[in-house]
Amino acid sequence: MTQEITVQGTVAEGFEAVREEFAAFVAREPADYEGQLCAYVHGRRVVDLWAGEGADGESLYGVFSSTKGAAHLVVAMLVQDGTLELDRKVTYYWPEFAAESKGALTLRELIAHRAGLIGTDTGFSAQELADDRAMAERLADQRPFWRPGTAFGYHALVIGALTGEVVRRATGRTLQDVYEERVRAPYGLDFFLGLPAMHEPRFRTTLPMLPTPEEQALLDAVPSGPHTLAAIAFNEHTAEPTVLASLPNDPLVRAKGPASFGGVASARGLAGMYAALLSEIDGKAPLLKEDTVAEFGQFHSVGYDLVARIHKSFGLGFQTTADIAHPFLGAGTIGHSGAAGSQAFADPRSGIAYGYTRRRFAFPGGAAPENDGLAMAVHKAVLTTR
Repeated sequence: MTQEITVQGTVAEGFEAVREEFAAFVAREPADYEGQLCAYVHGRRVVDLWAGEGADGESLYGVFSSTKGAAHLVVAMLVQDGTLELDRKVTYYWPEFAAESKGALTLRELIAHRAGLIGTDTGFSAQELADDRAMAERLADQRPFWRPGTAFGYHALVIGALTGEVVRRATGRTLQDVYEERVRAPYGLDFFLGLPAMHEPRFRTTLPMLPTPEEQALLDAVPSGPHTLAAIAFNEHTAEPTVLASLPNDPLVRAKGPASFGGVASARGLAGMYAALLSEIDGKAPLLKEDTVAEFGQFHSVGYDLVARIHKSFGLGFQTTADIAHPFLGAGTIGHSGAAGSQAFADPRSGIAYGYTRRRFAFPGGAAPENDGLAMAVHKAVLTTR
């Protein structure tokens, strides 16, 4: 038995079908569903919806790996400025990184998840996971888990620490500080890498996944072990294994905003960042030039992901969202999903900037399945309103 959940918010003329799709999905969810959907087209907000008791358009959620989009927007801006060069060796910026035969790796290869540096042999403490600099220091000394540059695998909890250390060495400032000054603050985005205490009352704790018996059987059927690449990448091989769903509920994680998974955002904040990346807003030029978007959206790692053990693709730091997740989107779409179900992307061909959040961890992890229908509804509305 389902219980009616009221959908609130607004859509622009021509986007009524998006509201209908969102309402139809919400009606099928349990009574405790809570989430938000926002979309821009060429810098104009056209969808701003939310549902769930206690939620509104300004509620903030842990967005897990959607944080990686913000982190690599910073990298892209610094490449565009000339502060970073993609084909320089990482050791040019960070000499200590050369330990254990990692010295030949380039920044391009690093942010394409090709470093083989998915974690450490003994894992990280909870305090280290919240601190990108602490993780980077340990990773510099770590022998990679495959020969750097020869294959790829999702650096789930550490890619932001690795690229963040390159940013710090090149600029003298943390990635989080650069993001705050150049991206979040100028646009007033509700997408934080380090949540100020004044905004804590807006945060909605992440709720754990509640799989059906059939879904649990599928989860249990996935081969696993404490010393696999996946276990190392998700810090599950330690004496106190990391519980992924609980990470944003740690006040230290929220306060420090680790650049791989520690972002706190609303759907407005997610979509707003990608809108600013792509389009002119309030007289401000797009954060990235077309050539930069194209460079970062090119396929750089395609094939068998050694960590995820499935076919995947990455651009530079960003997921190439149009490849697998949403194949109806334009070539060169860049974005990133998050473990609890969040999704955010920019499609440079249609002008769409999309953001979705949800409170309860979705099955099976990664972008929640409802994003398929929601993103397609936005895309169809854009095509019919041209």
